[in-house]
Amino acid sequence: MSREAVKFGRMSKKQRDLLQAEVKIQLMKEQQMQLPSIPFSADTQGDKTALPSSSERPPSFVSVSWTGHSKWDTSCSARPCPVPKTHPSVQNHHPEKLPTEMGSRKSYFRDHQTYLEHSRLNIIQRLPPSIQSPECYGSPNFSSCLLSDRLISTVELDLLMQNVVCAHRETCKFHQENLQVMRWEAFSPAEIQSFQQKTMDEMWERCVCHITDAIQYIVEFAKRLNGFMELNPNDQIVLLKAGAMELLLIRMSRAFNCYNSTIYFEGKYAPLDLFQSLGCNDLISAMFDLCHSLCDLNLTEHEMAFFSSMVLLDPSQPWLQEKEKVENLHVKLELSFRQLLRRTHRESILCKLPQKGRLLSICQLHMEKLNIFRHMYPGIAWERFPPLYKELFVSETENP
Repeated sequence: MSREAVKFGRMSKKQRDLLQAEVKIQLMKEQQMQLPSIPFSADTQGDKTALPSSSERPPSFVSVSWTGHSKWDTSCSARPCPVPKTHPSVQNHHPEKLPTEMGSRKSYFRDHQTYLEHSRLNIIQRLPPSIQSPECYGSPNFSSCLLSDRLISTVELDLLMQNVVCAHRETCKFHQENLQVMRWEAFSPAEIQSFQQKTMDEMWERCVCHITDAIQYIVEFAKRLNGFMELNPNDQIVLLKAGAMELLLIRMSRAFNCYNSTIYFEGKYAPLDLFQSLGCNDLISAMFDLCHSLCDLNLTEHEMAFFSSMVLLDPSQPWLQEKEKVENLHVKLELSFRQLLRRTHRESILCKLPQKGRLLSICQLHMEKLNIFRHMYPGIAWERFPPLYKELFVSETENP
């Protein structure tokens, strides 16, 4: 065998290190390419992470109808979450080295594939017995790590975790720190009486505008979740129509003071009886009780972000055209959520989170109260309520 054959048939340690680094970069690029690029109308002035106040938005609340569109312009000028740069920079290989490294590169890929298969086996063996079997897929408990015959890697789950948390943080109107500072700013008895003296239609219109404003942020949250904008337009609308109010209920707990049972409303914390003129004390009481339950869990912003995303991407919703895609996204969220809880030793909260039925019952009660209001004040919903609220909760067939 000639010296040249021996020389070019082997690789130095430095060359092998460079090749390994290049493979890692390629794997990271492939994972980052899966992150959807969603256009937003970014506000380049001021704080790059802060969302604009409601006073900065156009009065129409939403500038385009949902129907027939796969993307919504909710006039929310939040900046998109940047993709973190986790791969190191590597020097380019010299052109003359490429032919000599092809054989070793193929060998390295074979070795890397063997290593991945070995890692998959180890990870699955460390899972609880209840989720090691593929038959557990889609069960009420957390599903199998096997999704579409491939393992969801730890790196992929970490990237998903960053995406969900970033989407939540950048689409919350108020930072938790600011709410904590203002939590003892309460309405005076005279101010509470002033709200109680408002007419029902005036108070409903006022609250509906606040609900719509909050839902705009929820739409932005959905748009930023990995995979949501890849769903077909019908499924995007189905999930948002079904889940927007449920996410609103979850997010309300961030602005709830469980020590005196008040909630942040128009700059101060309001007690339940401030909303007396709405004529739906049972609905407000149910909302306050849910907030109490969530506050008792002391959910972190990370945990609330995952809980919200899993409630939104619910594969059990009817009328989904591509249920399997939604199911796959939901399973990934479940696994990433469990990984987060395992790291923080908080897995015990899983069985304490509000059940789907409880959220659904409050949403149904909201619809009942809305229908009662519309019978008492015919036409006001179509004349005064924002378009986004009507798109979600008021049927066109019921338009008087």
